[in-house]
Amino acid sequence: MICRKCKKRKAVINIKAYRLPLCDECYPGWFIERTKKVIKEFSLLKKEDRILTAVSGGKDSLSLWHTLCKIGYNADGLYIHLGIEGYSERSLEKCRIASEKLNRRLIVYNLKEKTGKSIPEIKDLRSKCSTCGLAKRYIMNRTALEEGYNVVATGHNLDDECASLLSTALRWDLGYFGRQDINLPEMKGFVRKVKPFAFFSEKEVLTFALLQRIDYLDEECPYAEGATSILYKEVLNIIENRSPGTKIRFYREFLLKKKEFEKFRELEELRECSICGQLTTREICAFCKTFGKLENRSY
Repeated sequence: MICRKCKKRKAVINIKAYRLPLCDECYPGWFIERTKKVIKEFSLLKKEDRILTAVSGGKDSLSLWHTLCKIGYNADGLYIHLGIEGYSERSLEKCRIASEKLNRRLIVYNLKEKTGKSIPEIKDLRSKCSTCGLAKRYIMNRTALEEGYNVVATGHNLDDECASLLSTALRWDLGYFGRQDINLPEMKGFVRKVKPFAFFSEKEVLTFALLQRIDYLDEECPYAEGATSILYKEVLNIIENRSPGTKIRFYREFLLKKKEFEKFRELEELRECSICGQLTTREICAFCKTFGKLENRSY
């Protein structure tokens, strides 16, 4: 199959949703331009933004950091060290390599050092994945506020977003539909959160990372085994293979209809957590309940 853009070289990827075969020279440029279009269409970023890019050492987050810097955004990185033996250190090393290559600041938040507890040490009713998600959301927002960043960018891809939507639909959690978006606006105590890769499949991001020689950790988190999100991605890929473009339509239609779900969102009054000062719906936020005390700080 020949690249549609240059019409000379052999294609290394065929993006079936767009019927677009591209070669190794044309694909990275298309990928970056496509990112720019998504950013513009959904008003995700401005040139004057101070962006904190959440990086895990994997292909998605490091490709996002690389792309934002390539476009010219002021983007630094945040790595959250969860204390997973071996895995966390290997992940951190990949982020440090990217930081040096991009000549951008990398902030490292060590969960064990800050709270006295790592993810493997948490023994409560939450799953490890759920606890990890809680920690990451809290730390990303808190770090951005403390360090003066006005937007957090994450590397969630199309597969991630569609799997999350499918999970929500199977639970009929209409309130959560109202909280999922490609661009979560800023509100008191919370910085804006954006997902510039939300229209790229996992395969498309992987191809970009390989062609750009991004040094990422090709290793699944040891706690991800058996996660339902993996099953949902497999099911969606079966549908996508039979009907290319399904995942993009699924996600785009949700974004078009998202306002219809906002009325189901429970808007409880926010108050400052009595321990850390971050806004929550209860006296003590879920993070402080799980990980213990942090220094008091009001936003």
